[in-house]
Amino acid sequence: MAATRTRSESADPGAKAAIPGQVVLVLQGGGALGAFQVGVYAAMHEAGIEPDWVIGTSIGAINGAIIAGNRIADRLERLSAFWEAVRADPPLNLWWPNVGNAVANMGIFMHGVPGFFDPNPGALWGMRATLGVERAAFYDTAALRTTLLGLVDFERLKETQVRLSLGAVSVAHGEMRYFDSRNTVLGLDHVMASGALPPAFPAVRIDGEAYWDGGIYSNTPVEAVLDDNPRRNSVIFAAQMWNPRGPEPESILQVLGRQKEIQYASRSASHLRRQDQIHRLRHVIRELARRLPDKARDEPGVLELESYGCATRMHLINLLAPGVEGEDLNRDIDFTSAGISTRRDAGYAAARRAIEKQPWLREGELLDGIVAHDAASVR
Repeated sequence: MAATRTRSESADPGAKAAIPGQVVLVLQGGGALGAFQVGVYAAMHEAGIEPDWVIGTSIGAINGAIIAGNRIADRLERLSAFWEAVRADPPLNLWWPNVGNAVANMGIFMHGVPGFFDPNPGALWGMRATLGVERAAFYDTAALRTTLLGLVDFERLKETQVRLSLGAVSVAHGEMRYFDSRNTVLGLDHVMASGALPPAFPAVRIDGEAYWDGGIYSNTPVEAVLDDNPRRNSVIFAAQMWNPRGPEPESILQVLGRQKEIQYASRSASHLRRQDQIHRLRHVIRELARRLPDKARDEPGVLELESYGCATRMHLINLLAPGVEGEDLNRDIDFTSAGISTRRDAGYAAARRAIEKQPWLREGELLDGIVAHDAASVR
């Protein structure tokens, strides 16, 4: 359960009063596409809706740590500072606007992104060089450590005013783990591990075990809410940057782009269908138990069965980032000012539409555990 906020840290009580349960902000991984998430949070903040729980993977973990690790009044400023720090505009754009994405991408491949990552000299020894799991990568992320230390108050995370969960996958065991501020003291390494996407970035060791970006296992951190124990009524704002649906590609470059989109969408629709089935069964168990005679319900075996029931309802608001004209296979490294601004504006517009419609006020059917609201339902 989220800790009670002080008066100075409270969001607009009028806005929060209409929301049935905790507010959860779920942030996918997607590199530069994460600017969309900043716009989503900006719209929430403007409406006085602050998250009780933030769940993030990869760039979502970075944005999430900045949100949870700052006072409400400072969050947007710190998010903006991060995205300003990692802005990478190619010099040629100053005099040749139509140079295209190739020059910008080549500059990042060769030089990295300021405030984020730099080329790893060890990689020059070749892909067979034995560097160790904490150095075996094309880039070094020491710059990101410095950037985050200036933007995230890790002491504040210990207070759990906002619950934070960060997804990472064990290199040795291949198992997903969510590091959760409810039961773990989160530090810089937890954020870095969640964003350690191989082979670009090196693994990060936590308590002796090496971890990589959770997005290579599952880039759909909404599962953490639905598997939580104990569950609570929730309104979930899910900022998703990868679209599982799209036109058939007609070139090899389009094939590679479509493959990446499908991979990082991480079967979100099928995950949701399965979770919906499970949560519906929990409601069925609860309703069946309510219809039993009191004497039968007091039997130990029946009490145990009844414990599998659940009455919580999850309103899932899917906020899907639209495509940007001219983007290509490497759109997740588009750290240009134009790219960041366009995606942030899109996130703001999508979240604002959803908030204005207040879809969480739709009660759903008796057995509905998850009520999903996609882009079409909130326009």
